[in-house]
Amino acid sequence: MVSVRCRSLVAVFLLGLIPALDAVATIKQSSSGLCHPPHSPWYERTRDFTPYPDVDACLAAGGRLPDGISRSGDEPVSKGYQRSEFGHGWDDRDGDCQDSRAEALIATSATRVRFADERRCRVVTGRWISPFTGNVLQNAGDVDIDHVVPLAWAWERGASDWSRDRREAFVNDPVNLMPVEASLNRSKGARGPDQWVPPAGRCQYVARFLRIVKVYKLAPSSREMDNLRRQVAQCGIRASR
Repeated sequence: MVSVRCRSLVAVFLLGLIPALDAVATIKQSSSGLCHPPHSPWYERTRDFTPYPDVDACLAAGGRLPDGISRSGDEPVSKGYQRSEFGHGWDDRDGDCQDSRAEALIATSATRVRFADERRCRVVTGRWISPFTGNVLQNAGDVDIDHVVPLAWAWERGASDWSRDRREAFVNDPVNLMPVEASLNRSKGARGPDQWVPPAGRCQYVARFLRIVKVYKLAPSSREMDNLRRQVAQCGIRASR
């Protein structure tokens, strides 16, 4: 039998380790999978998190860095880009308490969605077929709403010159929103189709990406544009003008 004194000593020893563990585990992975290093503006505000000793460990666990945040904090992922330049989160322009995420989930569910409560603001279940894999998703918490054309990618190719209203419209445009697995959305990050395509539905994805680029008059490099057109041509899809 372990004496009460021994148990007390062990407890004191473990309590003494807590500050040391906190000092090592400096990366906070939020419930949405974002890896916040200390230089992230959301670091102090992130209360519900899984701790990791470094950014690499957090990313290896399936996390991703927030838009505009680098590993070291020395320089931003995209020069001058901040997520706040596109508005603060999802918009609810019609004031019905369903923001753009909720409306995207409602519009793309193959069955009637279920809401968290009678106010019908937050979607909790439905039936979504991921265009990235063909997998069926039923828990809204497992679904990320992917921006087909990533915000940081768009920023570097013309969106930095847009008005605030146009950028907010871009963020909430249903054509630019796609319900997918959270893990794949995070692996995509801010990359265009020359660097990342989904494991399934590549043709439809690239064609949609090109359509959005043209509608919003974004300006990819000549290499990126050639790659987009080539992928669309390989799929036998006629690119819209």
